[in-house]
Amino acid sequence: MGQAPGDAHENLIGGQARILGPAVQARDIHGGIHVHTGAATAVPPPRQLLPVPAHFTGRGDDLAALDGLLTGGGHGGPARSLIVVSGPAGIGKTTLVCSWLHSLAPEFPDGQLYADLRGHSTEGPSGPGEILSQFLRALGAGSVPADMAEKASLWRSWTADARIAVVLDNAFTAAQVRPLLHAGPGGLTVVTSRRRLTGLRMDGAAMHQLEALEPAAGAELLSRAIGDDRVANEPQAARQVVALCAGLPLAVCLASARLASRPRQSVKTLADALTRDTERLAALQVEGETTVSNALDASYAVLTEGAALLYRRLGPLPLRTFDARSAAAACAASLVWAESRLDELVEANLMEDIGPGVCRHHDLVRVHAHGRAIAEESATTRAEALRRVCDWYLETATEAEKLITPAQFTLDRDVAQPSGLPIPFTDDPGALAWLDAHRMNLMAVIRAAAASEWHAMTWQLVDAMWPVFLRLRYYDLWIEAHEIGLEAARRDGNAEAERQMLNSGAIGLSAAGRVEDAAEWYEESRRAAREAGDVRDEGQALLGLGGCHREAGRTVAAVEYLHQAITLWEACGYPRGVALARIVLGEIALAQDETGRAVEYFTHARAGLLAVNDPHDAARALVFLGRARARAGEHVVGVTAMEEALTVFTSSGAAHWQARTLEMLGDSARERGEETAARNFRARALALFEVTSPSDARRLRESPSGT
Repeated sequence: MGQAPGDAHENLIGGQARILGPAVQARDIHGGIHVHTGAATAVPPPRQLLPVPAHFTGRGDDLAALDGLLTGGGHGGPARSLIVVSGPAGIGKTTLVCSWLHSLAPEFPDGQLYADLRGHSTEGPSGPGEILSQFLRALGAGSVPADMAEKASLWRSWTADARIAVVLDNAFTAAQVRPLLHAGPGGLTVVTSRRRLTGLRMDGAAMHQLEALEPAAGAELLSRAIGDDRVANEPQAARQVVALCAGLPLAVCLASARLASRPRQSVKTLADALTRDTERLAALQVEGETTVSNALDASYAVLTEGAALLYRRLGPLPLRTFDARSAAAACAASLVWAESRLDELVEANLMEDIGPGVCRHHDLVRVHAHGRAIAEESATTRAEALRRVCDWYLETATEAEKLITPAQFTLDRDVAQPSGLPIPFTDDPGALAWLDAHRMNLMAVIRAAAASEWHAMTWQLVDAMWPVFLRLRYYDLWIEAHEIGLEAARRDGNAEAERQMLNSGAIGLSAAGRVEDAAEWYEESRRAAREAGDVRDEGQALLGLGGCHREAGRTVAAVEYLHQAITLWEACGYPRGVALARIVLGEIALAQDETGRAVEYFTHARAGLLAVNDPHDAARALVFLGRARARAGEHVVGVTAMEEALTVFTSSGAAHWQARTLEMLGDSARERGEETAARNFRARALALFEVTSPSDARRLRESPSGT
């Protein structure tokens, strides 16, 4: 019952630690973050929905203006490292900026990053803390602090000497942007927004306002999709279409997509269609949106029945991105059907193809799709689609959990409508990668399930996300999810699930440095476990309390709690818990320089963990055992044990424990007077701690003696 005791003292990172530089390449399209580094790469290519290439003459003046702002214009003006590109929705801000930065890739050899700040999305703008966490992780920071000030400090440290370009797309306010500005003098930040964000002038920003396309430029964009001949044959109708689109590239692209799909239809027919049905589109209030909605209605009207159904079903969903499986689940359809319908929506410019098998809506398209769903489908139908998507995420995440933590007890799952879709991974790394890529969508369906009062679904989704929290340490999401899950478990009247949420959430609070809050959750869990007569869960709470008191410096209380946990677990037959508690007792003994007692604890702990086939925790016991033996004077034996543990951690990608082991090897070398080896070990440890545990990095820098 409950998560594995002792997990609060781990920091597992999937994959090797990485540093910012040409060797790094990562992309997180599901979370709204893109990062490409290396001289030959840049920010994501321009949106499929707004295919305005960099050489498009209609934006030549704008490209030149951006060049001038970057360089100072060649007239002695100041070069700018912060540029704001503003303009109405659909004007092509993102496409212009991304096209421009593609051409500047050699200027930013340390990488280019992109984040959608969702300034006008239905779920509200992204918080700067969320974006900082994802930026830092995309650049290789395995463990990001929960505290906003610490995140900002780490971001400044990472970017201090970096020549990078950062795109902050769809910003809402200057306050949202400021914490995301990097520190490097050789870097560039480009912000796009529907607002002018004049407050950023105080931060040295240069402003560029994007205007509607001129008629000739609009006609050129139209001809790129339908051919020069059709535009030349009906020049007046083509100009009318551009005028009805108000010079917005988004609207022109939507209109041209419809014409391209109907090669025999006249341009005049489309122009006439765009003049109708304006009243029912007037509800869209942001400037330029009525025109876009006209074009969206025209595009929607010519979809096949299946594509129109998928368009409506996806519109109200809380997901940021979609793939064929989530689309199939929403419509209770096959994977092949969903793939074909998504292709049709992408072809019609009603979905953006942002990566292999991944699509999303433009903000305005999402509003329109949601409106079509409200108008054409019942509330019951919309709720059923959401429930099917929640079910699919629950069953898929649960399969991932079983692969990653097979020894972990899993509470029952209530999947009302199994999807029958194939699982998208086959092994532990693939399962963790899937959870990581879908973590923001999983959080979105957790929030949606809670809002729908599907209490069992809510806490079960939180429980299924356990491996991604444990391995990758998304502290903000970890804590938020368990606060939601705890409330849901209580509303569900499920005492077992309530204890699960308390224990799992307490581990997250402790790992995030909120030790006193964690202790309160553990105390509540212990009371609940006693009332339920669940000895194993009570032991988990006691182990957690022992860890919290140890972190707070209350060693006597910590030891008492740990021995109570061992007593309960020995009585109920849970040897793994006993072994993990002994690791913590061994750490306490080692800190008190009681090396003999520490060796005894670690030896028994390792034997117990090997007996239950837990190689990772057995390696944790081994590295501490090696350190204790080295401290006791058995230097060769101790170093050999630590090196053996380091091999295990390196093979599994546990970067935090690689760093811990290297630090211990450095301390042992210094005690032997081997200063060169000690400096080497500690330098390697510090490099890993910088990206996995800022607090440990700070501790190591502040303790040069290694004592």
